Parts: sequence; C-alpha cells; structure tokens
Amino acid sequence: MSAGLRIVYAGTPEFAVPALQALLASQQHDVVAVYTQPDRPAGRGRKLQFSPVKEVAVAASIPVEQPVNFKSAAAKTILSTYQADVMVVAAYGLILPQGVLDTPRYGCLNIHGSLLPRWRGAAPIQRAIQAGDALTGVTIMQMAAGLDTGDMLLKTACPIALDDGGQSIHDKLAQQGAEALLAVLEQVQNHTVKPEVQNEQQVCYAHKLTKAEAEIDWTQSAAMIDRKIRAFDAWPTAYTHYKGLALRLFASQALSQTSTAPAGTVVAETRAGIDIVAGDGQLVRILQLQMAGGKRLTAAEFLNARSLLGERFSKVAS
Repeated sequence: MSAGLRIVYAGTPEFAVPALQALLASQQHDVVAVYTQPDRPAGRGRKLQFSPVKEVAVAASIPVEQPVNFKSAAAKTILSTYQADVMVVAAYGLILPQGVLDTPRYGCLNIHGSLLPRWRGAAPIQRAIQAGDALTGVTIMQMAAGLDTGDMLLKTACPIALDDGGQSIHDKLAQQGAEALLAVLEQVQNHTVKPEVQNEQQVCYAHKLTKAEAEIDWTQSAAMIDRKIRAFDAWPTAYTHYKGLALRLFASQALSQTSTAPAGTVVAETRAGIDIVAGDGQLVRILQLQMAGGKRLTAAEFLNARSLLGERFSKVAS
C-alpha cells in the first residue's frame, strides 16, 4: 500500500462524526484540517456552540476552518495551502464551487446517506422511511458541481425495519459511512477506484424537511401516518393538536386491526400503546409521545397521568 493521504475533512453535525473518528483512529492518513460551519448560538443563554465535528477536531488538535462560504479568494487560498490529496465531505452544509472541488489532488468525496441515484438532496434518510423503502444505505460519491450528481465509488446497503426511525437509521448510516470511506480511501491510495455513473432515469429528490409538514393528517392511511411519525422522530417531529397545544409523536406501529370510528379517534389505550384510527380504518399505535412543555414518555408512562380515550384528533386547517 502506498503512503497515507493528506485529507481535509468537511462536516458539521453528528452524522459526520463517526467518519472523522474512524480516520483519526486508523492512523493511515493525515487529517490536516477540518472545515465546519461557523459556531452557532444555542440554548437558553444563546452562547456560541461548537459543531459536533469541531468538538472532535479541537480535541484532536486539528486546525479548524469555518468560512461562511467559499466565494472569497482568501477562503480558496487557505484551502489550497493544506495541499490535500482528498477533501472528504459529510453533511457539511455548504455548497462547494467547482474551484473548491478541483483543489485537492483527487478531488472531493462525499458520504451520502442513500443508495444513489435514489434520494439525492437534503433529507435522504427521512424520505426513504417516509416513502416506505425497505432498503437504504450509504454511497461514497466523487463530488461534481450538481446536486449529488457525481460518480458512485462504493455503496453499502442498510435494511429499514418496521421499528426504525430517522434517528436509528441516521446512526446506522453514520457508522456504515465511516467504514465505507476507509475502504474507498484505500482504493484511492492504490489507484483501484472504479467510478459508476448514476442512472439519471432513477433519480428522485429528498426535499428539505419543514416543520409545516410534520402535522399528522389522520385522514391518511395508517401506513403513511406510521412512516411519517418514525421518519420525523428526531426532527421536525410529527405532532397533532390536543387542547390547543402540540402533542408530539415519536414512535408508532401500523396495526392490522380496523375500526369504523372516524379518523383521528382514540379507540384503545393499553400499556402497549395508544390506538388511533387512520383514514383507511386501520389503527396506528402510538408508542412514545410528549405533551407541550413535558418530557418524552412511553405510552405507559403517559397514561399514568391522563387518558386520551375517545379523543378525536384532526389536522388544523392551514
């Protein structure tokens, strides 16, 4: 095997942490700099907070760069001074112009949370669950100027179980992405990379999530409601209205049982869950929920203090 690569790593949220940690632990490559989003105010005190990736970089004494964008000549010059062989990008949050993509010796590699060309775009994990996909995965891609349009270098699959949510799949893919990245970097070192062009006829887009779409429409089918609740469990979190406030829903199951009660009606409560009628007559069982201002609770914990039996939820007209 040839000498290790000089790597600039660009990422911001938790999804990008495992791959950076894997690079550092491998000791095969030299991470010469980390790029991440500027510090943001967070919490009640609105103090500036490091991104998860910056926390790892600082702990490892790696230089950190936080440009607002790459439009300035200075930002591009700083990147070039690191003389990187590869720039690895994972949920960085900035669009990289062609000049940046061309700066590293072997270009920029992206860790993308889907089996491309399916689910290009901002929210591939959540959209895959919401659509009822049985399988998702990670694609290591050679970055190009378009939105997730580059050649595919390696793909790894991850089944989506009926109890998986956005957070659980996120965590699985973050780990898979770390392993896949190391494999691709070995190929880059040994000049054995075999790029695969994406089939444009198979493309679909994972549009950015919004809070507005998180409200449950109980006239939809049980399967659609269940998938939305699980897909949105981390953010924006599915919700319905109860006594004028948002009742947040985190985990659910679509049941085979049916009811003739109107859609949105709570028809059963047990320690196993709270059963609500969907638009197709099937039941959705709510497993975890949270009242406004309260804590996230299991259905059993929630029912210790209150009952929803007979309540009918409906989507508030927008």
